[in-house]
Formats: sequence, C-alpha cells, structure tokens
Amino acid sequence: MGSMDSADLEVSDAGSPDEFDVDPPYDSTSGELPSDRFLDRELSWIAFNARVLELAEDPELPLLERTRFLAIFASNLDEFFMVRIAGLKRRIAAGVAVPSASGLNPKEVLARSFAASHDLMLRHSHLFRDTIVGELRAEGIEVLHWDDLDPEERDRVSTTYRERVFPVLTPLAVDPAHPFPYISGLSLNLALVLRNPDSGKEHFARVKVPPIIDRWVEVSPQRFLPLEDVIAAHLDLLFPGMEVMAHHAFRVTRNEDLEVEEDDAENLLKALEQELLRRKFGPPVRLEVETSISADVLDLLVSELGVRADEVVHLDGPLDLRSLNEIADVDRPELKFEAFVPGTHEHLAEVETASPADMFSALRKRDVLVHHPYDSFATSVQRFIEQAAADPKVLAIKQTLYRTSGDSPIIDSLIDAARSGKQVLVLVEIKARFDEQANIRWARKLERAGCHVVYGIVGLKTHCKLALVLRDEPDGLRRYAHIGTGNYNPKTARHYEDLGLLTSDPDITHDLTDLFNNLSGFSQKTEYRSLLVAPARLRQGLLDRIDREIEHHRAGRGGAVRFKVNSLVDEELIDKLYEASRAGVPVDLVVRGICAIRPGVPGLSENIRAVSVLGRFLEHSRVYWFGGGGEPEAWIGSADLMHRNLDRRVEVLVSIPSASHVERLGDLLALSADDDTSSWHLGPDGEWVRHVGSVDLQASLIDKARRRRSRATT
Repeated sequence: MGSMDSADLEVSDAGSPDEFDVDPPYDSTSGELPSDRFLDRELSWIAFNARVLELAEDPELPLLERTRFLAIFASNLDEFFMVRIAGLKRRIAAGVAVPSASGLNPKEVLARSFAASHDLMLRHSHLFRDTIVGELRAEGIEVLHWDDLDPEERDRVSTTYRERVFPVLTPLAVDPAHPFPYISGLSLNLALVLRNPDSGKEHFARVKVPPIIDRWVEVSPQRFLPLEDVIAAHLDLLFPGMEVMAHHAFRVTRNEDLEVEEDDAENLLKALEQELLRRKFGPPVRLEVETSISADVLDLLVSELGVRADEVVHLDGPLDLRSLNEIADVDRPELKFEAFVPGTHEHLAEVETASPADMFSALRKRDVLVHHPYDSFATSVQRFIEQAAADPKVLAIKQTLYRTSGDSPIIDSLIDAARSGKQVLVLVEIKARFDEQANIRWARKLERAGCHVVYGIVGLKTHCKLALVLRDEPDGLRRYAHIGTGNYNPKTARHYEDLGLLTSDPDITHDLTDLFNNLSGFSQKTEYRSLLVAPARLRQGLLDRIDREIEHHRAGRGGAVRFKVNSLVDEELIDKLYEASRAGVPVDLVVRGICAIRPGVPGLSENIRAVSVLGRFLEHSRVYWFGGGGEPEAWIGSADLMHRNLDRRVEVLVSIPSASHVERLGDLLALSADDDTSSWHLGPDGEWVRHVGSVDLQASLIDKARRRRSRATT
C-alpha cells in the first residue's frame, strides 16, 4: 500500500454526502434475485480498513512498515468519519430515511458503522501500545514518556521547548469573559483543569498541540517523545501561579466535506474558496479522548462540542496515530521493505547512449503500456510531458489535472510550454476532495502563465487522466497521447500501482481531440471509436460487453470477465455480473476497497470470485478484461464501478489496441485472482478472509521488473 495520506489521494474512495444514492438508480425487475444480494457500502469500506489493520498486525511484515500501516489506518478512518459518517448524519437530520441498496436505513448503517469502527479503533490502539511499542524497543527505537527521561535529557528537551514550542502555543481559558474556544477538526488538544491557589477556584483551559511542529520529539537518535508530553511537563510556564490539577488529550473529527452550488461556472472558484473556509467549522462527528479523562472534563467537552455520548471514543494514548509516519521514516532499512527503484520501460530506454529516449520516435514505433511503480513514472509519463513542452515541433498540449504534487514538474512543463508560445489547455478539477485549495493555486498559476484553464462541465467532476500532444511532422500533424488510471502526481506514482497507455494510435488520439473539444467547448459528442466515456456511454458499454460474454459462453466460445477496480458498488453492473455467473461465465473480481457483491452464493454467484490485494503499494489501477470468445479485449482508465463514476463524473476507459498488451493485462488479473496468490477472499456472508498463498503479487512483479532491467543492461 505504501506511504500515503488522505490529502494525496482517494484512499477510502469516500463519496460526498450529495453522492449518497438515496434511491438506488437501478431496480431489477427479476423476481428471481434475492433482496439481500448487495452488501452495504459503508460496512464494506470498514472491512477494507480492517484489512489494512491486519497488515499492521502481520508479524511477517517488516516492523517499520507495520508502523506505517498503523498510520495509514488512522488516516483512512479520519476521512471516513469526515465524509461518510458526516453524510449519514446529514441524511438522518434531513429526514432522508430511504434504505440503501443493502436494505439498511441510514440509522442502522450509522449505528453499525460506529460499532464496527469503535472496535477497530480499540484494536488499533492496543496493537500500538501492547505490541508495536515493545517490538520497536527491542530494535532500539523507543517511544518514551516524560518520566522515562534522565535529568540531562529533560534539560535538553526543556531547552528545545522554550526555544521552539513555547512561543507558538496559545493557552485559551474558559470563564465568563472567555467563551469555550472553537476546536478545529483533527487537531490534538490538551484539556486542562487549573486551580487558583488564592481563591481555591478551579478553571478549565485548552492548549492546542501545534500541528506545524513534528509530533514526535527525537530526544536522542531513534528515541521519541510525543509533543503533548513535552507540553504537559511545562504547563507551569503557560499558567504561572496556577496549579495544574489534571490534563487530558482529546481530538475532534468534524464534517469536512464541501457543498458547492455549481450552476454558475464563472463563480465556481469563489464559491469553492468560501466553502473551504466553512469547512473548518463543520459540525463534529466524533470525539476521541484518553481513557484517563475525568468525568467532569468529559461532560464539559460533550456539552460544549455538541456530540452525543455514543460518538465518544475512549482510547489508550497517544491519540492521532497518523503521526506514526514520522517514526516509520526512521533510517533503518533492515526494518523496511527492500528498497526498489523503478526502472525505465524497455521500449523507452536508449541503452546504447544512456540518454533519454525520444518519446515521439518511440511511440511512432509502438504503443507503450507502462505499469507503475514497476515502470518509472518520471521516465515515461513525466518525460512525455517534458519533451512535449520543450519540443519546438509541438504545437499544442491538452491535459486534465485531478491531483498532483506540491512541486509538480508537470505543472512547470505546462507553464514552460505556454510561455514558449504553444497552445496549452489544462482542465483542472478544483473539486478534488482535500486538494481543492492546492488545485485553485495551480489553476491561477497556470492562467498567469498563459495556459487556457477550464474547469470541465458544470455538474460533473472531471476525473479522467488524459494528455494529448499535437506535433507538426514532415508527413503532417500527428497526435500523441497518454491515458492513465492514476493522477499526474510524481510522488504518489512511487507508491501507487497504476497503468498508463502511451500511444500515437490515430483512432485513440482523434477520439481524445473530440473529447477535449467536448470538455472545453459545447460539443455534444458521446460516441467514440476507442473510448468509453461517462456519464453518457461507459455504463452501457460495460453492460453490453458482459452480455457478449454471456453470448460467447452459451455458444461454447468460452466467455470470461475479469475486472480490477478500487470499488464495486453499482447495482446495475452487479446484477449484470450475477446474470453472467448464472449463465456459467467465470467472473474474477479484484477489488481493493468497497465491494457490494456477494460471491459464491448458490444459484446466484457460484462463478464469481472476489479478492482483495493489499501490500506495500496501493492497488489503484482499473482494468476491464473480456474473454471475447477467444479474441479478448481490455480497457483501462479512471472509472470505478460506483454511481458517481458512471453517472456524475467525466470518466474515460480506453480500449487497448495491442493484442500483446491485452494478453498481459489478462494474465495480470488472472494472477491477482489465483488461489496461489496471497490476498483476501470475500465470502457469500460478506466476510473477508485472509488467504496466504505461495505468490506475493507485488513482490513477484518487483522481481520481474528487476530481471527485465538486468537483461536490458547486459
């Protein structure tokens, strides 16, 4: 799964509250299908995060990677509460009580989600305190408390506190002249009970642990003390003359999703900026407190914050274990996965000269299917954009940007291209969750450089990952393209498993020309030769192809379906897969996260297998492979099988033109779902069971990449 955080990407794939499907968009008219054939999507997501926690519990994994999985679990769960739990509460408050496709009403889903999440939070906390801390200590990495320090260490830490921490702190008292302070979402805080020794009166105060300072203070090499312990040990400096009676850590999670009216596209930027300010003041959805908290302080927090008793989670400290990434980053390679540096794809490497390949020359010879992180993003996709920006023969570059990194070389290349006189069109999706502020900055920076910046189609998020380059060549204008499953983000490309097609195929590149015209203008085109585009045609295109596999199977031509997605929720597609299974078509589903299908149900889904692969890289690619009666086809792109992807986003799948690439993708999916491959298997009861096979999918792909590189250099 790799290093990640919720700001980078769609770890949870959580939808906005307005993306909750109150009424399932599809209602099968067949009386033969059981009413409980859909698993609940919220509970399925919680099961996904439980699988992440199982990786942290796995003693076979390197210790610092297990520590990182603890951080990933915490970050994932925060986003789930900020978006999905918040959305459920909003629906209930609005009186929208229509059951979901699983048959559960919002109150039932909320209650079950809280109960399951609470159990996982306790398991997560105990794993860290009772297991990981001790195993880290055995390896010379210590997690300390203030009382563990010797006098010399205390003096050193106190000096650091006075110089770097104390000036940043803002103590906030609560009394008739000082109302209860606003507690920002996900901030770590100390609740204090103070006593005035002269009057004997007790007071409440709050100190926020500053998020701009590292959470773990390194007392000495690989010995760490939580910052809140340092602050607590020096409260006398913050409140001189007062007696500190008690201090307790607490943390609030708030509704941090956005609601933006989109009818006025010209004011979308301003509306979104206003909404980003409002996000800070969303209603609370969870209160985390240390188990040592006193009843009086807890009552005050519950009353002032407006949370219910069942929204309070009591945990053994420390709270907010997202920060464990700081400890996981310790330079102890023997406690981490073996280092792997992605190599240049063999068809993009100039071995003889050791110089960068001419991307356009390479793509005139053949299509290149890159598989990140096993193939380098920097020497494929990033280089494609960089060379296009620098090439005087390139006339125009058109690209979508959903998320990118803070210091993106791709942004810099697009700016350079515009400044050199090239036509540059950039479609920036400014509503990409938790990246909204960054994307607004990029949009304005690109505009100032002379790029044409558009925000897509009103009412739809533009989620597709596309780049089109138009180049003037001796035989005329030629188009080159990249279509991928992941974002144009060089940082996450090192940790996310994604696929991308680099091509000069005329059908594909002409289709992309038409599509970009649709996105930036008023074109109404919905039919393409080599693309399936949502919301107009993608859903029906997949349904039609599953129908064909049913026909192939009935005709004895061996139909087969293999999908790899992040999430599978859409009822119409699920029912079509059930139909394929009942017709005898083998269906293999590789689903990283949410999966609402029930495999292995007699008479319904006996021919469906659903597995989940998790590991050092986050499985992020979307692949749709069909047996084709002996002439298979494969599609890759940005779309998961969720209502929002199929109905409320601009998503693109591209047909892979090369038969060898289609075969490669089919083999990848077959290996992913094979019983010899380690994964989690979904049962008909909705439970995921870990299956340890003889093949570690990601390790085997790393080995193959290393062998290819070795052959290329000998």
